[in-house]
Amino acid sequence: MAKRCVPVTVRWSDMDAFGHVNNVQVLRLLEEVRVHAFEDLRDHGGPSLLESGVVVARHEVEYLAPLVWRLAPVPTDIWITAVGGASFEVGYEIYDAVDGAAGGGGGGPAAGGERTVYVRAATTCVAYDLATGAARRLSATEREVLESWTDEPVPFRRRSR
Repeated sequence: MAKRCVPVTVRWSDMDAFGHVNNVQVLRLLEEVRVHAFEDLRDHGGPSLLESGVVVARHEVEYLAPLVWRLAPVPTDIWITAVGGASFEVGYEIYDAVDGAAGGGGGGPAAGGERTVYVRAATTCVAYDLATGAARRLSATEREVLESWTDEPVPFRRRSR
């Protein structure tokens, strides 16, 4: 399976006046997951995308349930849904496992043992040449690794057209 699970820590300061993680902070959580995942390129003989250059061009986020502060990290799946010449789309799902192994401190699995999904999201990233300040083509190594992470599109409930 191409999806990778990256546990991410929710900070107390991520909560807003309504007692759940603020939507802006959700993007920060997704960034942390992306940074950890991009480091996997090192394991395949290439530089991290963070070193070779990548910028965010677009986010789409669907909030499905309130995520509240908890001591244990929240599991987040990350995968690639499409790879182009210079860009690629990243999919995410922030959730709690059915058995609650990743839970603790609130926001655990739903009653009846169903998986609780808090957020589904997609980010369009563009390979970027730091020296010229312009988009660049993905290298053969980057493309190979990203394509090995490819899985189904993010299953958004509502998708704007």
